[in-house]
Amino acid sequence: MRKIFVIITAFGLMTSLAKAQSGSGIVSGKIAGSSKPIDAASISILKASDSSVVKRAISNKTGEFQVQNLPEGKYLVNISAVGYSPMYKSITVDRQTTTIDLSSIELQVTSKGLKDVVVTASKALIEQKPGKTIVNVDASPSNSGISALDLLEKSPGVSVDKDGNINLRGKQGVMILIDGKPSYLSGADLVNMLKNMQSNNLDQIEIMTNPPAKYDAAGNSGIINIKTKRINAKGTNGNVSLAYTQGIYARTNNNISINHRNNKLNLFGSYGISKYEGFNNIILNRNFYRPDNVTLVGSSDQVSILHFTGKNQNAKIGADYYLSKKDVLGVVVNGNFSNGKEDPESASNVRYADGSIIYGLKSTSDNYNKFSNVSSNLNYKHTFDSTGRELTGDLDYVFYNKNNLTLLTTNVFDGNGTNSGLPVSLKGIIPSAINIYSGKLDYVHPFSKTTKLEAGAKSSIVKTDNKVDYTRNAGGQWVADGRSNQFIYNENINAAYATLSTTYKKLNFIAGLRVENTNAKGTQVINDSIFTRNYTNLFPNVGVGYEASKKHQFNLSYSRRINRPDYDDLNPFTFFLDSLTYGQGNPYLQPQLSNIFEASHSFNRWLTTTVNYHQTDNVITQLLKQDTDKKITYQTRENVSRMKQIGLAVMINKPITKWWSTNVFINVFNNHYTGAYQADPIDIQFTTFTGNMNNSFTFKKGWGAEVSGFYRGKGVDGLLVAREMYAVNAGITKQVLNKKGNVRLSIRDIFYTQQFSGYAKYSDVDVNIASRRDTRQVNISFSYRFGKTSFAPARKKAGSSSDEQNRVNSGGNG
Repeated sequence: MRKIFVIITAFGLMTSLAKAQSGSGIVSGKIAGSSKPIDAASISILKASDSSVVKRAISNKTGEFQVQNLPEGKYLVNISAVGYSPMYKSITVDRQTTTIDLSSIELQVTSKGLKDVVVTASKALIEQKPGKTIVNVDASPSNSGISALDLLEKSPGVSVDKDGNINLRGKQGVMILIDGKPSYLSGADLVNMLKNMQSNNLDQIEIMTNPPAKYDAAGNSGIINIKTKRINAKGTNGNVSLAYTQGIYARTNNNISINHRNNKLNLFGSYGISKYEGFNNIILNRNFYRPDNVTLVGSSDQVSILHFTGKNQNAKIGADYYLSKKDVLGVVVNGNFSNGKEDPESASNVRYADGSIIYGLKSTSDNYNKFSNVSSNLNYKHTFDSTGRELTGDLDYVFYNKNNLTLLTTNVFDGNGTNSGLPVSLKGIIPSAINIYSGKLDYVHPFSKTTKLEAGAKSSIVKTDNKVDYTRNAGGQWVADGRSNQFIYNENINAAYATLSTTYKKLNFIAGLRVENTNAKGTQVINDSIFTRNYTNLFPNVGVGYEASKKHQFNLSYSRRINRPDYDDLNPFTFFLDSLTYGQGNPYLQPQLSNIFEASHSFNRWLTTTVNYHQTDNVITQLLKQDTDKKITYQTRENVSRMKQIGLAVMINKPITKWWSTNVFINVFNNHYTGAYQADPIDIQFTTFTGNMNNSFTFKKGWGAEVSGFYRGKGVDGLLVAREMYAVNAGITKQVLNKKGNVRLSIRDIFYTQQFSGYAKYSDVDVNIASRRDTRQVNISFSYRFGKTSFAPARKKAGSSSDEQNRVNSGGNG
């Protein structure tokens, strides 16, 4: 109740402040052209004495703009928009006239033919805005022809670990959205999808460490929203891209997208296909101890060579229909389909304490995986009036189907290397189906030009059905294995939120509250075991911004977030990785809750410093458990610890010269995990330094280049300590075919240093791991834009969004 009281009090305080505002030094107006509102018109306030720029603003989709905090004086208001002649108006701000309404401003179409007008907007590569960092994909020529995963790895504070987990500022639990919607894919499948998404089809990457209450509370370290391009030009437009990558093995990635728009109908679609091949060599060394965790009783060493091939296809089709000037109806269908094969081989030795071999194992596996993921969305938007009051609604249905076939064959050898008998074979058929239904309503209500309320409600239903059917070879016959199982999991989440934002002089306030009610039931069919969970959580979100001057801006924020277990992590099945290692889910996992505090300072819009404190309770931690007698290790997840992080991040985003711009992100943080495992205390902490740098060079005649890289120092994530790792990348680009085409040649991980190694040492667990992948790659790509490249100003489509659970094992491999 105390938290609710604090939030309600904050709401009341901000409303009072908004009402108290007298509007001193405010200029507003509404811009139109050909009797239609003009979106993104540029408004510049100039001193009448010397024409120096005092303030700038951009009109919204209804043509409205507002400029605040103007001191007394005489000014010229310069209003301009692409395709229209600029206009100037003289104004005076004094003690008697503090609020100036320019009313409706009608711009005249420029005499130059619109067919001859080509828009070449120039944006900064990185933009820092309150609550989020924006990466503008087209701002760097070197971004052409690369994948969405490459873009993420170049983005400030983002890294991808050995299992495909995407980390943000040293923390896992990132929620990945595509156009405001989750991908619903597992860690490995999500990485494959991002590799298949071409940068030419992407507009922006939004990185939000403190998302507003309109988003689901899932994602304890924040949200990354990948926004695809939406073309407003009338007529037919599109893009085609071809890419070839050569490492040890070859890969291809090809994509075509097309958009057609007339007055009321906008049709869009895309299709991509890729083929890949790669390897992963893993070395594992384990020590086994007596119950005192000191006396060594044995060890094992293992070398695994994993080779994999596969093909991915993705398709998207959609339409927006403008029923009227106030109503838009849209539909989008996305599909992702993949077929893959893995054939790992491993050799293991189990040893006595003195190092002599007890027995050896040689295993081979044939794994086939096939998955399909189809998501559909129906959306509607109604605009009530020109003030920005609007209602949006979304209905979503997502189907995820996965079928895995596995055959594990093991030969056993004695200490002298002699085969001990017939091979042992285990065959598994592992189907999985997930259905997700979701509905959401969002409402925006401006009380004034400085105060706005956003509110909404959402309900989602998730149904999962997982089976595993194991058989083993017994004397030439396949017989049922006792580890077969079926797990059914159903979940319903109901949520509602409200957010109030207001501006008072140099202060900006935002306060939101989200409530989520969760109802879950899990059933193990074979052993007739059932569990149910019902809980309700409140998630406040508060932010204050202060613009001290043109050079100094300050922000302070707090939010509370949740990470529920991924569906695969709840699945109690046994999944064999090799003869000595297997994975197993945990149906008794509880959600983890995080409290996040951030304070930031921005200097001259190019230097941003952020201090954060992050505490997560009931951390869902990946564990390695050992059977000392059998010398077997298995991997699972449990709620075993609390994590505290204190961090300092610095981002520099500044042009060095007209042809050279750089972005540098540096993060120093301390992760401290405490808890208990099998009655043994856990206390692990490291202070880690990470950083990435991106240098873009623009030369004459369409040439460009890039040099980028990252460094990650030794650090802890969960109970695994990762050693340092870094990589350096470089590329050159050339615009061709009248700047409609782009050719790119690049090399990733030039020095072949992006290789993982680490260790886990707690209680009776003592494991060292190292892996080497096909990370050094040469890529050549070609992209071409076709269709109409110039356009008259058009109504900008503000697509509605939906935020679902991103928990189809989104944290990593199953």
